Amino acid sequence: MMPRLFYIILVNLAVPFILLRLFWRGRKEPGYKQKWWERFAFYRSPCLRPSKTPIIWLHAVSVGETHAAKPLIDALLERYPDHHLLLTSTTATGYATVQELYKHEPRILQTWMPYDLPCASWRFFRRFKPQLCIMLETEIWPNLLAEAARNKIPVMLANARLSRQSARAYARIMPLIRPALANLAAVAAQSEADANRLAILGAPRISVCGNLKFDTRLAPTLLQLGEDWKKALNRPIWLAASTREGEEALLLDLQRKLCQSPIRPLLVLVPRHPQRFDAVAHLLARHDFVFSRRSQGLPDRDAEVWLGDSMGEMPAYYRLADLAFIGGSLLPLGGQNLIEAAAAACPVLIGPHTFNFAQATLDAIATGAARRVQNAAELGEEITELLVNPTELQAMRESALAFAEKHRGATGRTMCILEKLLSTSPAPAASRQRAQGKHPAGEDEA
Repeated sequence: MMPRLFYIILVNLAVPFILLRLFWRGRKEPGYKQKWWERFAFYRSPCLRPSKTPIIWLHAVSVGETHAAKPLIDALLERYPDHHLLLTSTTATGYATVQELYKHEPRILQTWMPYDLPCASWRFFRRFKPQLCIMLETEIWPNLLAEAARNKIPVMLANARLSRQSARAYARIMPLIRPALANLAAVAAQSEADANRLAILGAPRISVCGNLKFDTRLAPTLLQLGEDWKKALNRPIWLAASTREGEEALLLDLQRKLCQSPIRPLLVLVPRHPQRFDAVAHLLARHDFVFSRRSQGLPDRDAEVWLGDSMGEMPAYYRLADLAFIGGSLLPLGGQNLIEAAAAACPVLIGPHTFNFAQATLDAIATGAARRVQNAAELGEEITELLVNPTELQAMRESALAFAEKHRGATGRTMCILEKLLSTSPAPAASRQRAQGKHPAGEDEA
């Protein structure tokens, strides 16, 4: 109890700084200022919580987690037609992704994830009364989990992953983390390694279910868009996907050398965070590259770089490219997920730093869908070798599709666990009456 009390004091003292940071980020990303009061679980819209309707709550931090959760969300909507799904986000891009993906789904509710303050957690659960909470990947919030346990609401950590670095960090605060994890009703881990690290920290009832991202079906319209771009450009193309600050300068030095080679490939450069699109454009201008932006249309024949300043079009970029480098991995940033590239049949090159997606990366390399490079110089050598060797590229494309197909099925395994939790979770009165063929007072008969 004492570690959590100390944590509560620290979180409350941090509130002024949290607000300052929120509004500072809102200067460049206005989405952070949108309905900011909901982060403290104050709600102005009475229709945000439909009366007497059972709710399943799912939290996905940002864009990647939201896309990863889509197969699970679709399965929940189909399996529980009488329920609404409440989706929460932490980042502005995650919030915008929910709006874009589910703007035509009336059973999807949306709000911000409340800060881990006891009072905010209390207001949140009092407002929504979810039957079940699903937290994506590595969301461990002591106060929220304690409040869920106090309300007897089961919480599942789904698509759970925990890198060695994160496990070491959590181990330093074990007296706080172990009781928080003990409040989980179930854990669906991505891999055996993730399961073992979570078990050491004290997580109970762990199952290895695989990665939900493998079950994501790429939109045919986006894949066709990529094919159309490929035909229109008709030249060798390599993609730098989800790059992070500090990597672009290394990649542009490499592209300068490639532009002086007989291949002269086009670099499609897609930064991870949209708030950096303009900064990367300025970097390109300073380096005197001939470039254009996706928002301006297709690049000219003499373009050296095409800046992918769009959201939600990664499948199209992957289908366009002859091969892709996955960002966040040249520098010690942990890498990004390569599963979407594999599903689009795009050969992958990846740097040495992939601790955030270690198992998927190792599996992709083992099957021939991906190759690892140690630095920008090796990256350039691999790009050159593959772009002049269509046979090797085709073999990697086939391996990528086989890799993606082999690992499907996490959604079904996760749903089996969720169904058991929901069957033992106390249903709201209205839901129980519906299940018994009765209509709650105040509801019209069909």
